[in-house]
Amino acid sequence: MKKRNIVKKLFAVAAAAALSLSLFACNGGTVTSSDGPTVTVGGSSQPTQPSGDKTYKAAIIKLTDHPSLDEIAQAIEKQLDKLAADNGITIEHTTTSGQGDETTLKQLADQAIADKVDVIIPVATAAAKISALAAEDSKTPVVFAAVSYPDEESVALTGLDYVTGTSDALNTRFIIDMMLAQNPDLKKVGLLYSLSEDNSIRPIAEAKEYLTEKGIPYSEQTANSNDEVIAAAAALAAEGVDAIFTPTDNKIAVAELAIYQSLIDAGIPHYTGADSFVRNGAFATCGVNYTELGARTADLAYEALTKGMDGLEDYYLMDGGIITVNTETAAGLNADYSMFKDMGTLVEVQTTED
Repeated sequence: MKKRNIVKKLFAVAAAAALSLSLFACNGGTVTSSDGPTVTVGGSSQPTQPSGDKTYKAAIIKLTDHPSLDEIAQAIEKQLDKLAADNGITIEHTTTSGQGDETTLKQLADQAIADKVDVIIPVATAAAKISALAAEDSKTPVVFAAVSYPDEESVALTGLDYVTGTSDALNTRFIIDMMLAQNPDLKKVGLLYSLSEDNSIRPIAEAKEYLTEKGIPYSEQTANSNDEVIAAAAALAAEGVDAIFTPTDNKIAVAELAIYQSLIDAGIPHYTGADSFVRNGAFATCGVNYTELGARTADLAYEALTKGMDGLEDYYLMDGGIITVNTETAAGLNADYSMFKDMGTLVEVQTTED
């Protein structure tokens, strides 16, 4: 199995690769149907007219709509537009959302193949798995974004010569070390996740193993809908856990706005797998910058479009080390987080309720 830290790959990375956590605006209009996918068409407002006559088509397919995946998709769009302008070509791109439904994701992937796109860029694990399967016969390049564990047996995205992408794998042990640094008297940790999320399998197992090594008891609650997440968070609070850990779990991410205030009221810091959780009220995370991840995924897609898949690795692991803290949540918890400054690059945000 091949993998390589992406910083060692010599791609051109624009300003989108900076440590800014702000979202980029979409480059085109949005068409929304109440019973169909959300589609964003790139380049419809003041499109760049490159000097060359080579045109490529890219289909960006998001698992669902929520801040992290939106941030990634917008960064991909922005970087594709920049690469096209810089290199005198046209890259036509559309962005669709499967709205968390596998049937819809399959329809979107099949349509991309039928439209003879030159590259499919799925965002998140389920979208990547379905896109890779749809492209099995055509061998249309699939360049995924934010698949935490592409080598997991249940994901099976490695060893395919038409598939590559970026991984946002968590350093689960480090996040637990953050918990202990912030609260050395940590007695019990809650694990909140969805059983239907492949992204959660490995980090939850790693969390259990590390907590056991540390002699810290844990309690787990699983959920697959907003109502279930609310009930699961309440159950952990009732057990008196001192902190809660959630990996890059899309089901929990969508529901973060529904639980963050109750966790603050209970005095429980929520440590998560992505900064979007934190902008929606969770306490803290340490992970990758999703704007940078999106831009580098676009670089890989450009490489696949213009040079082919030969020489590309199975996947590229993004650098982490960015600690994001919600200052409003910290104030509500009366939590000192100054120790995080010595553990990584500290970014302070407030609740944006995206």
